[in-house]
Amino acid sequence: MDRLDAMRVFVRVMERRSFTRAAEDLGLPRSTVTDAVKQTEARLGTRLLQRTTRHVTPTLDGEAYHLRCLSILAEVEDAESAFSGAVPKGTLRIDVQGKLARHFVLPNLKDFLRRYPGLSLQMSEGDRLVDLVQDGVDCVLRAGTPQDSDLTVRHITLLPQATLASPEYLAEHGVPTHPDDLLAGHRMVGFRSSATGGTLPLEFLINGTLRQISLPVSLSVNGADSYSAAAVHGFGLVQIPRYHADLLLAAGSVREVLPEAPPPGMAVSVLYPRSRQLSPRLRVFIDWLVTVFAATPPASVRRGTGHPF
Repeated sequence: MDRLDAMRVFVRVMERRSFTRAAEDLGLPRSTVTDAVKQTEARLGTRLLQRTTRHVTPTLDGEAYHLRCLSILAEVEDAESAFSGAVPKGTLRIDVQGKLARHFVLPNLKDFLRRYPGLSLQMSEGDRLVDLVQDGVDCVLRAGTPQDSDLTVRHITLLPQATLASPEYLAEHGVPTHPDDLLAGHRMVGFRSSATGGTLPLEFLINGTLRQISLPVSLSVNGADSYSAAAVHGFGLVQIPRYHADLLLAAGSVREVLPEAPPPGMAVSVLYPRSRQLSPRLRVFIDWLVTVFAATPPASVRRGTGHPF
């Protein structure tokens, strides 16, 4: 194994904090990964990692060497990709919210992989931000306004949203004609913010001005599927992206209310670690995502707090 390959092995061990998980990611025997790190330590004359039966943690020298390896590997990858014949290849690890995966990514992914046959994707699914470095993920695709300042954020689009309630709920509480009407006995399904733990308010654009309204809650959730399902079952008002709302409206499960005061657009963004230079495979993936979401009619330029759909 040459020094560049050994650096790649060491970086993956550092990111995964595990020889076993690093070996699985790289498709190598665990013994090969262990030997590569030992040989690197012997060559440098210093211990880079502290090992226990359960944990791998870097020494101070290990942390310093890791940063130098990241810089060197990024320079090598960029240098090779600068030539016209270079094609992105390798494995891209992404984490995507379920509805974004099913509605936008998966229906179009074959075209992306045909364009870049040297790439393969490992896709995990979730609503909460993962630890990108610890979990070995290259990027996450999220809806809502990111709060994590330790990540680089690339804005992709704004998704239009709608305010919905079930026919059963509206028959009991009445159909509001203005957001002020909501204060007279209406309820909402609570969506708990993963960042603060608090319940997000409903948001309305009234003549270009953002208005936030919090209503009584009998049910609060922290998942996108449960949030929309709670509206279908009459627990209160919800605000969700229109691409999903249209499916529920077509089925007759819900009705749209207050269309003259729509929620602001929901931001969709790609997030990746600041410590990593944008690799060619990640760059082409993000550029592809921009074209995929460009086919969706844009929302108002104003961004809302946004529930993660």
